[in-house]
Amino acid sequence: MTGAGGADGSTPGRRALAGSWRASAPELAAAALGVLVIALAVYAYAGIDAAATVVAGCAVAAVAYLRMLVPAIFRPDIREMLPSGHATTSFLGVWRKRVALKDGIARMTTYDAELRPALQHLLAARLAQRHGVSLYADPAAARRLLLPEPRDAALWFWLDPRRQAETNPERPGIPPRSLAAILDRLERL
Repeated sequence: MTGAGGADGSTPGRRALAGSWRASAPELAAAALGVLVIALAVYAYAGIDAAATVVAGCAVAAVAYLRMLVPAIFRPDIREMLPSGHATTSFLGVWRKRVALKDGIARMTTYDAELRPALQHLLAARLAQRHGVSLYADPAAARRLLLPEPRDAALWFWLDPRRQAETNPERPGIPPRSLAAILDRLERL
C-alpha cells in the first residue's frame, strides 16, 4: 500500500517539482557554462583565488535565488528542525518570527496558525492586566475596549477568538495595513 504518495514514496507535489527541475536542464547547463567561462576569465586575469571566490559567490547567489523559488509548503517548519526541549537562539527566534510574519501576510492559514494566536495572547494579557477583562470569557467587552470606533469594526475579524481557522491555503492573509492598525490599537490599550 502506497497511501497518498507514489510507489517511490514521493508525493505528487514533489514529483511535479522534480519534473520542473528536469525541464530546466538547458537553462541550468547554460548557467553552469556561464559560471565556468567567467571563472576561467577571472583565473586568467587574477589567479586561482579570485576564480574560486567567483565560483563560491555564484553558488551562494544560486542557492539564495533557488530558496526564493521553493514553495512554502516544501519548506520545513523550524520546530521540526530543532531538537525537542531546546530553546531557539535569538537569531533563530527572530528569523522564525520574520518568516511567520511574511507568511501570515501571504496566507490566511499561516496567519491563523501563527500570528493570530500571538496577537490574541498579547491582547488577552493587555486586557487582563489593565482592564480585568478576559478575552476568551467576554469577547464582546474585549472588542469594545480594543475597537471603540465604529470604523474599526472590521479589525475584530482578525482577532476574534470564536472565529474558526481558515483551511484554504490560497486565501491571502492579513493585509499589512490591518496588522499595523491592530498593533497600534494594542499599544494604545
